[in-house]
Amino acid sequence: MRKIFVVAALSISSHLFAQIVPQDSSKLMNEVTLTASKYSIKTTETGKVVTIITRQEIEHAGSRDLAQVISEFGGVFINGFNSDLGKEKNIYLRGAKVEYTLITIDGIPVYDATGVGSYFDPRNISIDNVERIEILKGSQSTLYGSDAIAGIINIITRKGGTKPFSLSGVIDYGSFNTLRSSINFSGQRKVFDYNIGYARTSTDGFSQAAKPVNSNEVFDKDGYEQNSVQANFGWQAGKAFRIQPFFRYTKFNGDLDLDAFIDEKDFTNTNKNFQGGVKNNMAVGKGQLNVLYQFLNTNRSYLNDSVFQRASDFYRYNSQQYKAHEHFAEAFVVYPFVQLKLTAGADFRSSDFDYEATQVTAFGISKPKWNGDSVNQKQVSVYAALNYGNKDFNIEGGGRFNHHSEYGSNLAFNLNPSYFIQKRIKLFANLSSGYKTPSLYQLFSIYGNRNLKPESSLNLEGGIQFFTKNEKGSLRVDYFNRHIKDVINFFFNSTTFQSYYINQDEQDDHGFEVEVSGRLSDKLQLKAMYTYVTGEITTKQAGKDTTFFNLLRRPKSTFNFFAGSQVTKTLYLNFQMDIIGERKDVYFAPPTFMQQDITLKNYALLNFYAEYALLNKRLKFFADFRNILDKKYSDIYGYSTAGFNAYGGIRFHF
Repeated sequence: MRKIFVVAALSISSHLFAQIVPQDSSKLMNEVTLTASKYSIKTTETGKVVTIITRQEIEHAGSRDLAQVISEFGGVFINGFNSDLGKEKNIYLRGAKVEYTLITIDGIPVYDATGVGSYFDPRNISIDNVERIEILKGSQSTLYGSDAIAGIINIITRKGGTKPFSLSGVIDYGSFNTLRSSINFSGQRKVFDYNIGYARTSTDGFSQAAKPVNSNEVFDKDGYEQNSVQANFGWQAGKAFRIQPFFRYTKFNGDLDLDAFIDEKDFTNTNKNFQGGVKNNMAVGKGQLNVLYQFLNTNRSYLNDSVFQRASDFYRYNSQQYKAHEHFAEAFVVYPFVQLKLTAGADFRSSDFDYEATQVTAFGISKPKWNGDSVNQKQVSVYAALNYGNKDFNIEGGGRFNHHSEYGSNLAFNLNPSYFIQKRIKLFANLSSGYKTPSLYQLFSIYGNRNLKPESSLNLEGGIQFFTKNEKGSLRVDYFNRHIKDVINFFFNSTTFQSYYINQDEQDDHGFEVEVSGRLSDKLQLKAMYTYVTGEITTKQAGKDTTFFNLLRRPKSTFNFFAGSQVTKTLYLNFQMDIIGERKDVYFAPPTFMQQDITLKNYALLNFYAEYALLNKRLKFFADFRNILDKKYSDIYGYSTAGFNAYGGIRFHF
C-alpha cells in the first residue's frame, strides 16, 4: 500500500493542478508553479512571469473576498474590489480589458457565455474554497487558448488531506451586518481522498450608487447573499491511474442600483453557476497522460418590477433570463526526453446561450428571445510546447492551431527563454501571440455580426530577477508591450441607423512592473508590487484614424505593500497598503446625456490585521480593520466604496 501512495504522489506532483507544492517555502528559489507549463516547475526554470498567493496569505487576509485578495496580494487592479459585495468586479491585469484575462479553476478554463465578452465573474468562487492562486502574466494562448491575452489567474481549489478526517472552517462578523462562514471536511482513507466545503456570505451592504451632493433622497442599502458548495474527490485506481471527480455550485443574489447617482429600490439579480467534471491522470512510461472533462452551466436573471417608479425610468417592468452551457474536454501528455520535456494535447470547447426577456416601456411590451439551437459555437484546438533546460539556461517554444465553427482557423505561438547566472540573477524574455474569439453575444445578438474575426495580439516582455544570497528575498523588474489588432468595437452606422459589432480598432499598451518579496528575519515578511501601464487605441472616426488614451477606470500606477510579523508563537500582525493612481472615466449626465470627461483622484488605503492562536494554532481569533483612515474615494464615477470597516472572527482546524 505504501508503494501505491508513493507512485500516486509522484504522479500527482507532475500533474497540472496537483496540490503537492510548497505552500510557504522560506527559500524563494524553491517556489513552484503549476500553471506556467502545465506541470510542476520551479519559477527559476521558466521565462514566464508568475505571482503566487499561498494559502497562508489567504488566511492572513482575514475577512477579505477573492477580488480583494487578488488585488492586494497579487498586484492586479480589480475595479470595484472595495465596492459593495454585490457590485461587479472587473479584473484589469496589466491594464487590459476584463475579457483579456482568462480565469481557470484547477487549470480548466471557465467562461460565462451569457456575457458580452464571456468574462467569468470571480464572485462565483468563494475564497474559503481556495488553496492557492497563481497569476501568470503575458499571453498564454499556446497552452490555454482563447482569452489569455493579458494573462491567466489560476485558482487552485482545496483537496483531500493526509489524515482520515479533518475539519476546518471560519466564521466572522463585521461592518454592514456582514456575516461570513465556511466549513471544510477533508481526509484520506487508503486509495481514496476527499475535500467537501460549504461557504456562505450575507451582508446588508451599502448603496452601490453614490448620493448626489445636496440630494435629499434616501438611498437604500444593497444587500448581497452568496452560498457555495464544493467537492473534490480522488481515487487511486491503480499504481499509475488516478481519477478525480469534482463539482462546484455557487448561487449569489443581490440588490442593484440603476446607474451612477441613481438609486433603485426594486432591482435585483440572481446568479447560479455549476461546474462538474472529472480529471484522469495515467502514467505512460516516463510521462503522464491527462484526460479531463468539465460541464459548466450559468443561469443569470435580472428583475426590475418598478414598484417604485420614477418619471424618468425607461422600463416600467424588466425581466431578463440568461442561460448558458459550456462543455470542455482536453487530453494532453507531458513526456520528458533527457533535457527536454514535451507538452502536447488537444481540446474541444462548445457553448450555447439562451435568452428570454419581458420588457414593458411607454412604447409597449416586447419579449425578445433566442435559444442555444441557433446561438452556439464550437472550437477544436491542437497544441504543443517543448521545454529545454540545463543547469543555467531554459527555453520553451510552442504553438497552437485553433478551428472555430464561425470564423475558421487561427494560430498562436510562444517563445520564452531564461538564463540563470550563478544562482542569483535570472534574465528572461517572452515573445508570444494571443487571441480572443468573439463571444456568442457579439456573434448572434441583435447587435451580432457573424463575420467577426478573433482579436489577436503580439506580446513582448523581458526582465531581470535578483535573489539574495540566502535565497529568502527577490527583486523582479519586467517590461511588457502588448499590441492587439482586430479589436471588436460597437459600431453605429449613421446611414442605416443600425448598430452592430465590427473588427475595427488597434490597441497598444505598455508598461513595467516591480515586485519585491522576502523575509528579513524568521519573524518578518515583506512584499511590495508596483505596476505602471498606459495604452491607446487607434480607431476610425469620420473616416480617419484617431489615436487616444482609452484605459478608462484603470490607473496608470498602482502600488501594493504588505508587512507581516509573527511577533510571538501565538501573535501574528500584518499591515497592508494600497495606493491607486488617478483614473479617467466618462459620465453621460441627464437630461442631455452629453459625454463628460472625468478624472478620479488617487487614493491610499491602509489595512491592519491581528491574529491570536491557541491550541497549537488549531484555533485562531482574528480582527481585520480595513480603510482605517476612512478614505473617501470612487473607482467608478457615481458609485460608492466602503469607508472604514472592521471584522472579527474565529478560524479553526482540527
